[in-house]
Amino acid sequence: MSVASDASTTSGIAIRVDGLGIRFRRNRRGRRSFKDLLAGRKRRTRPGEFWALRDVTVEVRQGEAIGVVGRNGQGKSTLLKLVAGVMVADEGTVEITGGVAPLIEITGGFVDDLTVRDNVYLTAGLHGMSKAQIDGRFDEIIDFAEIADFVDTPYKHLSSGMKVRIAFAVISQLEEPILLVDEVLAVGDKAFREKCYARIDELLAGGRTLFFVSHNERDLRRFCTRGLYLDRGALVIDGPIDEVLDRYNADYGTH
Repeated sequence: MSVASDASTTSGIAIRVDGLGIRFRRNRRGRRSFKDLLAGRKRRTRPGEFWALRDVTVEVRQGEAIGVVGRNGQGKSTLLKLVAGVMVADEGTVEITGGVAPLIEITGGFVDDLTVRDNVYLTAGLHGMSKAQIDGRFDEIIDFAEIADFVDTPYKHLSSGMKVRIAFAVISQLEEPILLVDEVLAVGDKAFREKCYARIDELLAGGRTLFFVSHNERDLRRFCTRGLYLDRGALVIDGPIDEVLDRYNADYGTH
């Protein structure tokens, strides 16, 4: 089972993933019941199941920027969700020093029927910000997202691009030391992506740790010094980002 903790046993380690594995059922997820999880019961692989991740071991030092690459369906987003604590592994552990600020799914943590204003307070509050802190940063969040005219609009009526903008604006204001970013920024327009990237540069300069999933090589080379290449749920190579991308391109002929 995956276990997140507030302190790593080795100084300077932000994330330690040890022997991590998780199974899914084809066409629908074959997960353990909540009763089984509480009882600590292990489950044998059943017909139709596959390992989305298997025996993945990684240590990430504080302040590192890690790019995660691989074809679709190879376990990249699953790894981020396990690190974020929104999924429970079938085997292995995840240890976290501090908290995480996840930008993994556009709608993650947001409630369709609540207004943008209410969602900002709800999401930021769930991530540990006090009402006073949110009050002090609310205008900055809305200005960054460029949605001042939609503050009292139900979240469900926003476009995909607007949802990305408000999600990133909120998450990037959190003071958590680890930032998890999936492909969601690809939905935004070019001008806003550059604005987000400038903010990521600022966070990295401030010592944040970044886990970044992307198919965009330019972005990976811009932010990351180290890469993880996942294929069929296994870690193929862990090394300098240029070497990892070269290996990935050699395997699949991407450019």
